[in-house]
Amino acid sequence: MKYGVLGTGMVGQALATKLAELGHEVCMGARTSDHKDAKAWLQRVKGKGKTGTFADTAKFGDVILNCTQGAYSVDALRSIDASDLAGKVLIDVANPLDMSQKPPTLTICNTDSLGESLQRAFPTAKVVKALNTVNCEVMVDPKRVPGEHDLFICGNDDGAKDCVKALLREFGWHSIIDMGDITNARATEQLLPIWIRLFMMFGSADFNFKVVRAG
Repeated sequence: MKYGVLGTGMVGQALATKLAELGHEVCMGARTSDHKDAKAWLQRVKGKGKTGTFADTAKFGDVILNCTQGAYSVDALRSIDASDLAGKVLIDVANPLDMSQKPPTLTICNTDSLGESLQRAFPTAKVVKALNTVNCEVMVDPKRVPGEHDLFICGNDDGAKDCVKALLREFGWHSIIDMGDITNARATEQLLPIWIRLFMMFGSADFNFKVVRAG
């Protein structure tokens, strides 16, 4: 499987590295083809990947991961020809956070979400919201948090969600809760304010949520 990872930050680096370790073909995309962080990643994985622009990466990948800064994701992805995302699974890992605020606040909430915004901007893509409620190190190594804990996904296309679930199991995830259609990205993105406050309180990102039900 060919994966295109849009974004060169901590999340993009962690996911692209894990995908390469699992033996997948990976291209990391940035706004420019010679981005220094993308080049550094390519050296760390000993050339087991490719780099390019966002547009190059979208053309390359069978599955695309949005790891760009969430408050600007829609604008960043507009550099991609929509036809290069048509019919592809677009995994939205980002959260629409205003990082100028302390603590950061959501730029989209309540009646909309980043996941929905991307689905509207690219209606022929199959957007699946996933991995946005955990730290990037936990994303690719859920055993960092002891015991069973949950990951939430949502999207409009059941086949796309099955594809994402299969990838998550490769990462080591066992408890995956399908929330339903993409409007449920509103709920998972709104977990970020409590996640941020727990991180500030714990001083560590090695934690996650667990849903416990009666019966």
